[in-house]
Amino acid sequence: MATTSDIKNGLCIVMNGDLLSVVEFLHVKPGKGNTFVRTKMKSFKTGRTIEHSFLAGTKIETARIERRPYTFLYKDDSGYNFMHAEDFEQISIQEEIINAPQFLKEGQYVEMIVHADTETPLSCELPPFVDMEITYTEPGMKGNTATNATKEATVETGAKIKVPLFIETGEKIKVDTRTSEYSERLK
Repeated sequence: MATTSDIKNGLCIVMNGDLLSVVEFLHVKPGKGNTFVRTKMKSFKTGRTIEHSFLAGTKIETARIERRPYTFLYKDDSGYNFMHAEDFEQISIQEEIINAPQFLKEGQYVEMIVHADTETPLSCELPPFVDMEITYTEPGMKGNTATNATKEATVETGAKIKVPLFIETGEKIKVDTRTSEYSERLK
């Protein structure tokens, strides 16, 4: 058991039968009354963010989670299949717990967050940026590099993103998996 003084970003706690990850916290010491800790936590079950305040010194139940390296293998009827990078154990997970499934390609490295006590995968995170090849986009016009205008492009995984007008079919780009936006052109 931990107390509210142990709360920090990323801490995983069990509350009301749900696993929650602390996203933000603030120790509040009002002039009058008891000290408390105001938190914002994200539920692994629902994905929703909830706010909760704990009185100072309250005992909280922490959950042990681990980040494990996996490699994406393929997608089939049972879900997305991954292989552990160290012991080659294979698991299958559903699309809901992957942060950017539209950018997964064969051999892609991901980090799986696993509840260590039950060996249950809680979420699957792609790297912040992935390299993608443009498979289709409308031809660009010469001289259209000064404006912030964008056009739609399809990347190798089939996902559609907005890219600047000067990007052509066959070019490699870097995509931000957190926002699904174009980041930069690769050489």
